[in-house]
Amino acid sequence: MTFQRIVAGILVLLIGALAGAFYMNWKTLGQLRTVKAFVEGLVFADAVAACEKAPSTTPFKWNTGTKTAVVGLNSVRPDKYTVIANYTLVADGVYCDYDPVKKKADIGSSFLERE
Repeated sequence: MTFQRIVAGILVLLIGALAGAFYMNWKTLGQLRTVKAFVEGLVFADAVAACEKAPSTTPFKWNTGTKTAVVGLNSVRPDKYTVIANYTLVADGVYCDYDPVKKKADIGSSFLERE
């Protein structure tokens, strides 16, 4: 009888701990989505301006483009100490990778064949 009570108590604690962990994960992911949306909104105007001014053989025209899309903020980790962020825009088949740290834009004509 005592063993059954101990097992039931441990089971209730385990279920409570899992529910708490899932709730904290849900709240944290919601906050991260909010921060990402804020950063993307903050970087967007700078990215468009830098992409339209960047020298390239294929011009990037966001404001006059017929098919425009925001790929969004991405990051690459070449090693465990370095994170490289970029913000990608696509307009009429021409993509532009904008580095918000260096404030530099790189334009290419084939989004799927880029490095």
